[in-house]
Amino acid sequence: MMHAQATPTINQGPFSSNQAFCQAFSAGLSGLLQGGGLGPFILVCANATFDSQIHSATSVELEVLYRRLCNQYIDALESGRAIQEVEEDLLVFLKIQAVGLEKLRHTERRQTGKWELQFNHLRSFRPKRITARAPAGIHADFDEAGFNFNKGFMQKEAFWAGMLGGKDATLYYNKYPFVDFHGLLVPERERRLPQFLTLEHHNYVWELTLQLAETLNGVGFGYNSIGAFASVNHLHFQMFLKPQGFPVMDAVWSHNGGSESYPAQCLAFDEPRAAWGCIQMLHSDEIAYNLLYVPGRLFVFPRLKQGAYPQPVWTSGFTWHELAGGIVVFNRDDYENLDDATIRKELARLK
Repeated sequence: MMHAQATPTINQGPFSSNQAFCQAFSAGLSGLLQGGGLGPFILVCANATFDSQIHSATSVELEVLYRRLCNQYIDALESGRAIQEVEEDLLVFLKIQAVGLEKLRHTERRQTGKWELQFNHLRSFRPKRITARAPAGIHADFDEAGFNFNKGFMQKEAFWAGMLGGKDATLYYNKYPFVDFHGLLVPERERRLPQFLTLEHHNYVWELTLQLAETLNGVGFGYNSIGAFASVNHLHFQMFLKPQGFPVMDAVWSHNGGSESYPAQCLAFDEPRAAWGCIQMLHSDEIAYNLLYVPGRLFVFPRLKQGAYPQPVWTSGFTWHELAGGIVVFNRDDYENLDDATIRKELARLK
């Protein structure tokens, strides 16, 4: 894990350019493999099958660790010994073993209408952890006993830690990425803040996005509220680099001054105070929402709570990424057959 210098400026080190960020991101993944272990193997494997450059940089080390883990688990099973691993990680590994590491498909992408589709093979191996049951509200107290980013085993999955934009922050790798250079930014993680946005952290991410954009082209952050497929009740934002932007940013849409209505409800703000006024209203009315922060702009997606509408079988849930126009599917037939009209119809159901 990379640590910041004592008094860094925000645009130093891995944040100094896209090239520096990408190199540090890839080097950190290679470092994770050196330490061994099942969790790091799956994290690096998922990032490598998502990004061909990361795959090129890590494929040899991945193969070595894969063979070592295979032998270790076969030996344990033959001897009747318990395998001391996280159950989800072990299940995913056994699925990889069933398919064969060499046959694991790299993430494929295509366009249909305005929408970006991706077939994410390895992500499909992950058990669905989020219930389709509608949560009671959009706020829940932080639960020390539940999964959170302060758990000891999570620290080896950190890419960077230090002062960022005036706050202590930790940036973790996303274990199952679905956007380029996908990280999880956890500001002030020791404060044990729940996944409920405050004015303080709204302003923080707005300003941080602007500052990082001076050196990182395409930087942005996604956010899921409770009830909108937040998977961890510990304040976090999903960081990415996507210079081409998301479909929701297209000039054709009415929220961007165009003539076409976006299928999901979407409000766009170019000033943080007005954006916060909207978020406050959603909080008051207990309306779930997703957010997309890009430099100088925030897209707000008020929506029905998860479990309050019939969810199509081709998605594991509509997160900020889907609301922004990036559709992740896990079945090749769905990937090949999903069309513009179907996606529009399902996004419209969230209103």
